[in-house]
Amino acid sequence: AEMGRTLVELFYDVVSPYSWLGFEVLCRYQHIWNIDLRLRPAFLGGIMQATELFLKGNKPPAMLPKRGEYMLKDIKRMAKYYQVPVKISEGDFQRIIGTSTLGAMRFITAMDMTQPEYLEPLSREFWIRFWSQNEDISQSENMLAVARQAGLSSELTQKLLEMISSPAVKNRLRETTEEAIKYGAFGMPAVVAHFHGEPHLFFGSDRLELLGSVIGEKWLGPVPS
Repeated sequence: AEMGRTLVELFYDVVSPYSWLGFEVLCRYQHIWNIDLRLRPAFLGGIMQATELFLKGNKPPAMLPKRGEYMLKDIKRMAKYYQVPVKISEGDFQRIIGTSTLGAMRFITAMDMTQPEYLEPLSREFWIRFWSQNEDISQSENMLAVARQAGLSSELTQKLLEMISSPAVKNRLRETTEEAIKYGAFGMPAVVAHFHGEPHLFFGSDRLELLGSVIGEKWLGPVPS
């Protein structure tokens, strides 16, 4: 991070609606707070697997019927409050459990390795397609559509699609996921602020007010003007 700026890392997976909320809020605050925001595409499935053994069943929250019911309402309320167009209905939990975002997160990782300045719009388009338009993002033709929406050239998109199956991209995604776990992440979004030489982990999109307080920045609500 630049002198005097706090490095804030956001570990996320586009399968997670709360990650989208946290992503949008941090993207808004990156120009207001004295922070360097670093987007870290990771794989939620890998975190769930790794932490499952310790937490005796770190199941996705929607697996508990009551919690699932609550989450439906919660995400709708949060979407409105955060002004992020997440749309969710009861069938979505099955849809999420049945979708692997491994390909999408590798695609985003390839972007991070090639032209990281596109990381923000590309990630956003994946969320929009999956969480706003309820469309599949696991097939390569859908990834092409997402990349087009994000304004990528067809040459670049083709290059990223080829990179998906490369060991370099697979390793990078695995390493990023392991890094999140090393910081103590057990779900997403996982936000790590490097402050006074210490990493501070915050879990969830509703802890950003607390993050501000820890790094000495003023919270101006989810949509700062």
